[in-house]
Amino acid sequence: MQRSNAEIHFHVHMISDSTGETLMEVMRASVAQFNNVDPIEHLFALVRSPKHLERALAHVEAYPGIVMYTLVNSDLRRQLEDFCARLAVPAIAILDPIQATLSAYLGAPIIGKAGAQRVLDAEYYMRIEAMNYSMAHDDGQGDDWPSADVILLGISRTSKTPTSVYLGHRGIRAANIPLVPGAPVPEEIFGLAKPLVVGLTASPERIIQIRRNRLLNLREDRSTEYVDATSVKDEVVFAKRLYARHKIPVIDVTRRSIEETAAKVINLLTEHKARKK
Repeated sequence: MQRSNAEIHFHVHMISDSTGETLMEVMRASVAQFNNVDPIEHLFALVRSPKHLERALAHVEAYPGIVMYTLVNSDLRRQLEDFCARLAVPAIAILDPIQATLSAYLGAPIIGKAGAQRVLDAEYYMRIEAMNYSMAHDDGQGDDWPSADVILLGISRTSKTPTSVYLGHRGIRAANIPLVPGAPVPEEIFGLAKPLVVGLTASPERIIQIRRNRLLNLREDRSTEYVDATSVKDEVVFAKRLYARHKIPVIDVTRRSIEETAAKVINLLTEHKARKK
């Protein structure tokens, strides 16, 4: 463990026979309760054989630190615990107290199945979490941009919100930010490592048509810059220049349905993740 006046750095090894998501969430939630602490994370997922465990333990030996684990196989657990005891490294079975309490309360044995909770609910909870994120980061709200999978930019009536909602249903954390000439755009979003930033655009004629329909629905019949042809063209040009300046991919939604726009975003996201590997 390395100490400085500003931060405490330490290695934390998370060893799981499932995806490791539970370990990661518990570890980060726990560390968040300490000031000036910076964990160096090592995740070993799907550890279900002695060979897999040996690789993880070799890493623990090379970089001593706290070990957190979820292993249901008794032989693997014993091997890990004995190894950590010899190294005098703390080892924490994070689910044991919860499972033991539940077993005693329910009068039922623990089934000991690796990753059992993932069989039915992983996709469901991923979608719910993504939906919550998308709603909390609609129309420029929120500020947790680094956690996004996708950040959509666009002037008014370029389908930002419905596309974000659709992506959320697919389990993709999507934020969207409106572009208004003269209004600042959070510059930090263009330097983030994880999110894919995508620009949405449409023809001025299409945008004017949608905006006029919206005004009619609101029973607003005044002529405003919102539907003025010159003003709308200026907005489109402003957005395109921003996209070009930051070299971000652009999707023209003029003739695309929400589903088609989302599909294009998903394809771009797949390519983006591949480049990051």
